[in-house]
Amino acid sequence: MEFSEQIEQSLRNLNIEALNEMQVASLEANQQSNAVILLSDTGSGKTIAFLLPVLQLLKKGSKVTQAMIITPSRELALQIDQVFKKMGTGFKVTCCYGGHKREIEENNLLQAPALIIGTPGRLADHIRRGNITTADIETLVLDEFDKSLEEGFEEEMSFIVGSLPALNKRILTSATEVVKVPGFVGLKDPVRVNFLTGEKKEMLAIQQVRSTEDDKKEALFRLLCRINNRSTIIFCNQREFVEQVNTFIKEKGIVSVFYHGAMEQQERDAALCKFRNGTSNVLVTTDLAARGLDIPNIRYIVHFQLPNTEDSYTHRNGRTARQEASGTVVLLVGPKEYVPKYITPEPELITLPDDLELPQKPVWTTLFIAAGKKDKVNKVDIVGFLTNKGELKKEDIGLIEVKDFFSFVAIRKSKATHTVNLIKNEKIKGKKIKIDVAK
Repeated sequence: MEFSEQIEQSLRNLNIEALNEMQVASLEANQQSNAVILLSDTGSGKTIAFLLPVLQLLKKGSKVTQAMIITPSRELALQIDQVFKKMGTGFKVTCCYGGHKREIEENNLLQAPALIIGTPGRLADHIRRGNITTADIETLVLDEFDKSLEEGFEEEMSFIVGSLPALNKRILTSATEVVKVPGFVGLKDPVRVNFLTGEKKEMLAIQQVRSTEDDKKEALFRLLCRINNRSTIIFCNQREFVEQVNTFIKEKGIVSVFYHGAMEQQERDAALCKFRNGTSNVLVTTDLAARGLDIPNIRYIVHFQLPNTEDSYTHRNGRTARQEASGTVVLLVGPKEYVPKYITPEPELITLPDDLELPQKPVWTTLFIAAGKKDKVNKVDIVGFLTNKGELKKEDIGLIEVKDFFSFVAIRKSKATHTVNLIKNEKIKGKKIKIDVAK
């Protein structure tokens, strides 16, 4: 398939040498039809598969909003936003989601972006307030739309779709087979691009651990000692269990972070950043983290609480063994619990060691810097500041993430105290800014 120069340049900017079969099929389907349902496994590259067709429809020089992407979670919205920006298209994009000040988005919407990405509640709110002009939006993507319906966003999504009078193109994506598309979407004779395998990945090992106690926390601790310091996500079904489990394993000496929907946005960003950059190798979370998180090289998925549905099980497992990597899923089964019937064959039973050895502590810690993109601070500024004022070598600096109003940077833990003392009274770009070890 021949690609336009615009697509070729976007792929170069993303360091993608070739599209996979599903992505090519999506491009072809979108050229044929204005109604496309794209079904493909988690981690298969769906974001690129719908962003490229959207890009082809955006008109240069236009001063109006032309396309909208609706996602079920702020993390997924931010990930799509990041990918689109990395494509280097020249089109303005704005990301709208709950958990931070609406006024920030209102300022970004004053000059209409070509593309708006966001969660249903926040997008509906902006439309009602008149912050988003919908008259010229012709393209709509409902990403993970089945999840949006499961989360109870049907009313907001129906309102949003009903507010798009010029809508011509619809793309729906999911990682699970969807039986029925709601009528309000207005999908007529869609082309289905179905790359769901329905099979567990060959690179994915499924195992189980039997706990002799209903509580299961002690078995989890012993399992983490067996896993050692490999990157691990522990899934629970409720927020309160997330915090209980995190507290328990921390008291046992495991370095961990937790993440759920009741946390403030900055707290969530800090937790994910610490997990991404190696400050913590263990993330305890709800199903909120089962979709949309872009965290490479996750080696283990642990179902501390067994998933409520097969879809939940599938999406949790999709965080590991992505692309060509391998991964292991472990179900923690209590004395009164059973492995769900949809998990076949019966997972391999593993035994836990009697002699426990705590995992090696991470070598990184994370600094919080109270300045970001809106303060004209970038990664180069941060590296320069830490090497010049903080006496760090480049190899002492790990992953840097720059948000709108704050930044996180991983530095070698052994250097942290000395560096913080050196830089606490220094300025970045002429301003004295709060810098400390992230909480």
